[in-house]
Amino acid sequence: MNWQTRDIAPGLYLVATPLGNARDITLRALDLLASADLLAAEDTRTLRRLMEIHGVARGERPLIAYHDHNAAKARPRLMSALAAGKSVVYASEAGTPLISDPGFDLMRDALAAGVACTSAPGPTAVIAALTLSGLPTDRFLFAGFLPNGTGKRKKVLRELANVPATLVFYESPKRLAAMLRDAAAELGPRKAVVCRELTKRFEERCEGSLEDLSRRYEGESVKGEIVVIIERAAHQDTDPATLDAALKKALTRGSVKDAASEVAQKLGISRREAYQRAMALAKN
Repeated sequence: MNWQTRDIAPGLYLVATPLGNARDITLRALDLLASADLLAAEDTRTLRRLMEIHGVARGERPLIAYHDHNAAKARPRLMSALAAGKSVVYASEAGTPLISDPGFDLMRDALAAGVACTSAPGPTAVIAALTLSGLPTDRFLFAGFLPNGTGKRKKVLRELANVPATLVFYESPKRLAAMLRDAAAELGPRKAVVCRELTKRFEERCEGSLEDLSRRYEGESVKGEIVVIIERAAHQDTDPATLDAALKKALTRGSVKDAASEVAQKLGISRREAYQRAMALAKN
């Protein structure tokens, strides 16, 4: 079918687009794509294809690429159109704009200029993965992408270790095994779910402990968009005397590393905490 244009007010419209399945588009999103004076997209090829599938004609309207590499150059043109009273749609490559995409500065500048801004909500990988995870959704923290380097990644994970909420991350296929390994070390023996290629043909949901999942993906060539969901911190304090007693017993059977791993699993604490205390006991 061919989508009909409608009259829409001037302003900036943030339009969510499907994660993979083209039918996960909202009717309002199609209205806006058909009617806006100017279109901007993180990936113009993806938006063109989506509009073709749904019979939305571009006509003579400008379609401007707006992404991390050209945002500073493209943003003045979009702001000029908004200042002139035009309606501008911005669409991320997949999902909801401003969720780990370059639209933030555009939105902030538009608000600062007094431009009317609104969102046409729709798909987002964060919520899709949470609904599939089976982990509590009443309180969650989306932490985006963790740093590339192991040291910095572990530091951020330590900062999140005691957050009483389900943790949600985006992750690169190349770093997935390393991220899970570092999370197991810093967060302890928690349950986690890896969601890959949501709504697409090869959608995958894999559940297990952080340590089991790190082994599962070690050396595997993984592709696609990935969301990692990790259960919240346990609400329990380990008594120092209990920790010391368990470590002393474990140290009689193995190394500091083995003892820390065994006790962390048993008491539900991070391996880092158990290791540091085991090191202190071993020195004494």
